[in-house]
Amino acid sequence: MIRLHVFTGAVCLVLAATGASQAAGQASDSFWERLTALCGQAYGGELIRAPEGDTSFSGRALVMHVRACEENRIRIPFVAGDDLSRTWVLTRHEDGRIELRHDHRHPDGSDEDVTMYGGVSPSEGGPHGRIFPADDQTNTVIPGSWPNVWMMEVYPGERFVYFVQRLGTERAFRVEFDLSVAVDSPSAPWGWED
Repeated sequence: MIRLHVFTGAVCLVLAATGASQAAGQASDSFWERLTALCGQAYGGELIRAPEGDTSFSGRALVMHVRACEENRIRIPFVAGDDLSRTWVLTRHEDGRIELRHDHRHPDGSDEDVTMYGGVSPSEGGPHGRIFPADDQTNTVIPGSWPNVWMMEVYPGERFVYFVQRLGTERAFRVEFDLSVAVDSPSAPWGWED
């Protein structure tokens, strides 16, 4: 009788884990589908929050352009005025997790010193968004950045949210893009070929 209870308990744990994994995979698929539905489109954004004293994005036109979509990689240039240096690179892994990297380039296309930072989402997440805790690569590129967490959310026909916060501090950056109306696509980011 005890063996039956142990066996039944083990089966329940396996089924629960499988269900959680499938739910995470479905949420990941839904988030990915929401992103790919935006492919080829550009949207204007508004700076909602910036770190105190940081005026680098103030008064500049902000545009995200879902420029390149492959099966497991999406590249989204984030343009601030005439600055074409930034591209968000999202990569979907086989286990359903999604990786975010920030590709930063100089006008000649060469890498900036601070580039390819970001992290990999935990497997959990809802259909609207993902969080990306800073990883070891990021802490190497930006020493002391381990408390950083990025977030992206997609609300179809409404808004796309890009947010980063240094946990334990008030330091945060948030931009919201209006998905209800597309805007003209910007020029190719630095380092890209049209």
